[in-house]
Amino acid sequence: MKKQFAIIGLGRFGGSICRELSKEGMEVLAIDVDEDKVNEFKDIVSHAVIADSTDEHVLKELGITNIDHVIVAIGDNLQSSILTTLILKELGIKKITVKAQNDYHAKVLSKIGADRVVHPERDMGKRIAHHLISSNVLDYLELSDEHSIVEVKAGTKMSGRTLIDLDIRAKYGCNVVAIKRDKDIIVSPMANEVIRSDDVLIVIGADRDISRFEKHLVVDDD
Repeated sequence: MKKQFAIIGLGRFGGSICRELSKEGMEVLAIDVDEDKVNEFKDIVSHAVIADSTDEHVLKELGITNIDHVIVAIGDNLQSSILTTLILKELGIKKITVKAQNDYHAKVLSKIGADRVVHPERDMGKRIAHHLISSNVLDYLELSDEHSIVEVKAGTKMSGRTLIDLDIRAKYGCNVVAIKRDKDIIVSPMANEVIRSDDVLIVIGADRDISRFEKHLVVDDD
């Protein structure tokens, strides 16, 4: 059976999720109070409905309790976001993901039972900042408040040296958990693995350690 999703709020974030889930063949119920936004997605998703998500009766009529995963992507209206999340929790929705506007909003969402709270603007800002530091930083993903995982291109500073030569764990407190090489992925690489300039290292560690690693080893070649 296809997994069923409901997206409440069809702004840039919610709309992007709608498109990707639909592209993957998932059943998607798209909900927004704005008729123009709903019309924009009516031919993309399984069902697109104009509705007020803060009305419990309306959500029940839409069959929200049969949905596997509800994503609350309401934009600037914090009150609607919080009330919608609370109603969904009380209706017994299996999984609820909510977009947070700020840390205060995130704390409230967590307290009322959101399964996952995401900060798309903040997270994208961090990714861009790390890429600005060095174009060799390909991606950056926050795992918790203090730990992250980063994808970096090896470049000339690491090329031709083994992991034991670089001694990344001892010097920077980070762990190389995998190496992407062409179409292959080397998981838990051996200490004597020789790094090539086009290798992509997947590194995990505390933010402060990753920052030191980036400054010392992940630098642009130009």
